[in-house]
Amino acid sequence: MGTLVKMDRMIHIVDDDAAVRDALGVVFMLEGFQTRGFENGADFLAAAKDNAPACVVLDVHMPGRSGLDILRELNAHHYPTPIFIISGQGDIPMAVQAIKNGAFDFIEKPFDAETVLARVKEAIAAADRRSATGDGIGEVFPGSELLTPREREVLHQIAAGASNKEAGRTLGISPRTIEVHRARIMEKLGAKNAADLVRIVLTNDLR
Repeated sequence: MGTLVKMDRMIHIVDDDAAVRDALGVVFMLEGFQTRGFENGADFLAAAKDNAPACVVLDVHMPGRSGLDILRELNAHHYPTPIFIISGQGDIPMAVQAIKNGAFDFIEKPFDAETVLARVKEAIAAADRRSATGDGIGEVFPGSELLTPREREVLHQIAAGASNKEAGRTLGISPRTIEVHRARIMEKLGAKNAADLVRIVLTNDLR
């Protein structure tokens, strides 16, 4: 991937349903964002490898490449843009898999456009804060090389004593997604519980 050009007011909507693309597009544009819709993963990937929008809203079920395929191909853990996965009620295991593959958060169907707008604005604000301040974690501790950048941010919040709700608010993601990351971090670091996790981390002070 070459040098990405960041487009601060652009949102990419990737969904094979034109009605969803149009509805979200109108809501975002009314808030002053520019939008670009993609009906398949291949077209989105071609654009995303050169230009990074402020945010991506990506449907998990699409013909051809699925949302999970796109996350993997984009190397979403290291992509500089928050990517929301849209998933149906029965797709929660798939949504969890999406988080493990680098999705920023997931939005369950049925959703209302205003909720999506609020979540996206929150995510963009959190991403801006992180780029201004960094993730605050430069230290090495046992197992640190196994964690993704997002997991390190979540771990920083846990070590500081934040609840799932507080950590989610700080990072711009849902408490449920914090839970997914927390379980994943504990698994990677071999921690039995949150206290054990903090002990492992405090071998080197995160703060």
